[in-house]
Amino acid sequence: MLSLDLHCSCYGLFGLATFSYKRMARISTINSVLRKVSVAAAASGLLYLRRDSDSKTTVSISVPAQFREPLLRPWQIAQDIIHRSSFLSQGDASQSGNLPPIFSRIGPVPSADVNKEAFGKVGDGVKPSCGFLGRDSIANAAAMVGPAVVNISVPQGFNGMTIGKSIGSGTIIDPDGTILTCAHVVVDFHGLNDSSKGKVDVTLQDGRSFQGTVLNADLHSDIAIVKIKSSTPLPTAKLGTSSMLRPGDWVIALGCPLSLQNTVTAGIVSCVDRNSNDLGLGGMRREYLQSDCAINAGNSGGPLVNIDGEVVGVNIMKVIAADGLAFAVPIDSVSTIIEHFKKNGRVIRPWLGLKMIDLNDMLAAQLKEKDAKFPDVNRGILVPMVTPGSPGDLAGFHPGDVVTEFDGKPVVSIKEIVEIMGDRAGIPLKVVVIRANNIRATLTVVPVEVSPVM
Repeated sequence: MLSLDLHCSCYGLFGLATFSYKRMARISTINSVLRKVSVAAAASGLLYLRRDSDSKTTVSISVPAQFREPLLRPWQIAQDIIHRSSFLSQGDASQSGNLPPIFSRIGPVPSADVNKEAFGKVGDGVKPSCGFLGRDSIANAAAMVGPAVVNISVPQGFNGMTIGKSIGSGTIIDPDGTILTCAHVVVDFHGLNDSSKGKVDVTLQDGRSFQGTVLNADLHSDIAIVKIKSSTPLPTAKLGTSSMLRPGDWVIALGCPLSLQNTVTAGIVSCVDRNSNDLGLGGMRREYLQSDCAINAGNSGGPLVNIDGEVVGVNIMKVIAADGLAFAVPIDSVSTIIEHFKKNGRVIRPWLGLKMIDLNDMLAAQLKEKDAKFPDVNRGILVPMVTPGSPGDLAGFHPGDVVTEFDGKPVVSIKEIVEIMGDRAGIPLKVVVIRANNIRATLTVVPVEVSPVM
């Protein structure tokens, strides 16, 4: 019997990989091992054998470059397996007995905090680690918001006679009974005499029913506020932010389609800034969140929710002739509308009478190619049309002007102009424009409050 320490070295793309083992074996066994190593090396490289005086035998294999990748694939796959194992396991995977000892961990052992976050319970504010969508992510988000989603029904009448009901959904956003919903659910758009006289029926997920009062409604944005009074605590939903959403983010639609309460559907954000003009809607410019969540009649006013269980939009409509085209008012816009309600009792929208387009490099280059007089600017807001008699016309705007500054602030988008104006109707504002042949002009415009039906 002979004690043998066999040390093999394999040169590859990742440098020198070594492994060794020591065992008791007969000479015939040693020869068998050497023969197998020799056969493995014969077709792909050179075999070097060295035997030291201390009875250690070293076998070195030099592998040509063209054969290294196939040999290293199992190594790379194993490294990937261990990387995933080290992320998911609380212990050291190399000590579990499931992995060969020649492999080593690639990443550090996840901390206890990471593992706790990955296995949270509904309502404790826990999120899946590293932003991954977990098996229960959608269910947890729905459970957080669901109790605050209500069914709203409004009697509709003509000449004092009730002829039907308008149904929709809403979300309780404040413990005092404030409910966020759609204006078209609680306000008559069709010329019928509304027999509800500002009163609506509200039913909670737990079966409780209340009579609600319509406090505010903005027809332009289709957002309304309803108030109920309760002597017992009311569930509420948290408002998030829509500015962080990206196309492809998971979202959930909750509501009462066809009066079927506690209905949840899921999908992704398809577009974060769908323009009302793209949908053939007239009036002032509006932007919507587009998703492929399934919504139907009765979903209007219900919340669009992110994976964190936060309301990021208010569902208001779908395209009837297509599947997977649903639209919601972004919650950031809704929050602004709510602030207007609190401050003024209505939404004040200043109007300039200008058609505006966000300018970018490609559009600017195309316009410059068509007209050599077009100003040398790549960013700003292009004014292709001015409404006769409007505040913009009276201020001296010309078609083809490019707005670069508004009220002393550099601007590159229509959204920035809207945010700067806020509710400042009737207040003079300085505007800097660049015209043909790079002529710079400073104008003073006085916005007027727009009609709610525009």
